[in-house]
Amino acid sequence: MIEIAIPGGAPLRIEHLVLDYNGTLGLDGELIAGVEDRMRLLAQDVQLHVLTADTHGTVRDKVSSVNCTLHIIGEGNQDRQKAEYLHTVGASCAAAIGNGKNDAMMLSQAVLGIAVLQNEGVSPAAMVSSDIFCKDINDALDLFLKPERIKATLRN
Repeated sequence: MIEIAIPGGAPLRIEHLVLDYNGTLGLDGELIAGVEDRMRLLAQDVQLHVLTADTHGTVRDKVSSVNCTLHIIGEGNQDRQKAEYLHTVGASCAAAIGNGKNDAMMLSQAVLGIAVLQNEGVSPAAMVSSDIFCKDINDALDLFLKPERIKATLRN
């Protein structure tokens, strides 16, 4: 678990990190450089969950070396499927990272939602539904490896 005291706000207790794959952890089906190492470090403190429609059919292979739970979502209502999954692990103790329109509901319902902008772009819905906006996934994952950054961003 990662605990973060937020000045002027409620403390965050993160037990789960729910991650979108395509456009967030991966680009064109491949893990983005630096992500695998960061995920391995984070898996020591939180339970990692990777959610994806697996557009490229590569996700099982790409995350096989990381201690995480992989959940393939189906067609239709993907935003709801992701939000429902978040609630199965416990939204009050889960952070989420994503970039797409189908991530917006999950980002808004997580105790901490982070939107990322990378080569695939970011949905405006994901941006306004998040608590933090990062320029890329490695910066977003680093927030959990160096939680004082979250504290500095969310203090009031």
